[in-house]
Amino acid sequence: MKFLVRKRRTTPAVIIVALIDVLIVLVIFLLVTTTFKQAPSLKLTLPSSTSALKSGASENPPIVVSIDPGGNLRLTNPQLNVNEMPMTIENIKAQLAEAAAKNSNVKLAVRADKNAPWGSVVAVMDAAKAAHISLMSAYTKEAGTP
Repeated sequence: MKFLVRKRRTTPAVIIVALIDVLIVLVIFLLVTTTFKQAPSLKLTLPSSTSALKSGASENPPIVVSIDPGGNLRLTNPQLNVNEMPMTIENIKAQLAEAAAKNSNVKLAVRADKNAPWGSVVAVMDAAKAAHISLMSAYTKEAGTP
């Protein structure tokens, strides 16, 4: 009787370096194909206007103060990379004064919900006037858009 001698098989090895390379390619692909859309954190119902200014119409972006229906204030300052930061009216006064000191042509845009307390809107306008900001506007939506 003749016995066959079987050779021992080596266990297959997983090459980790190749797996890491594939993972890096997948991550890069996902980063390139993903769209980075900035969604506002506040859901505001803007009042409508027939002369609403189209977005992107201004080269120098304004400082935006958002006012929600509860009267809470949030500041967005593109020059300082501040985005939707909750603030009090005193903090907004200080931020506007600082921005006006750096740039005399600073613009302020008030983005208030149509159900926002009028007192908050007036307080922001007073803060802008105290900081000597003369270019003020209000965000609105076009008439007829939901």
